[in-house]
Amino acid sequence: QMQLVESGGGMVQTGGSLRLSCAASGSIFSIPVMGWYRQAPGKQRELVAAITSGGTTNYGDSVKGRFTISRDNAKNTVYLQMNSLKAEDTAVYYCNGRGRKEYWGQGTQVTVSS
Repeated sequence: QMQLVESGGGMVQTGGSLRLSCAASGSIFSIPVMGWYRQAPGKQRELVAAITSGGTTNYGDSVKGRFTISRDNAKNTVYLQMNSLKAEDTAVYYCNGRGRKEYWGQGTQVTVSS
């Protein structure tokens, strides 16, 4: 059973940076697409970034140029580097894996203060 665990969330000031980590209990190489989603209070869950096993990336329009998704297969970990953070980035961030089955982490809170 594959499990995903996020870490690295917290509170930062506007303009600051934060790096989220998603540690998998198994090999992420076998999962075609890994990604990050977020959900703010009263809003729908939205795609933040995704990366395929081949290295192809996709980003939500609101984070392009500020966020970077990466993977370390040796550590079975996916990262989300977040720079130039804004108040509207405040949300719970979820790690996601999509293949034959879909996996979700428990989420980690990111709060950007003014």
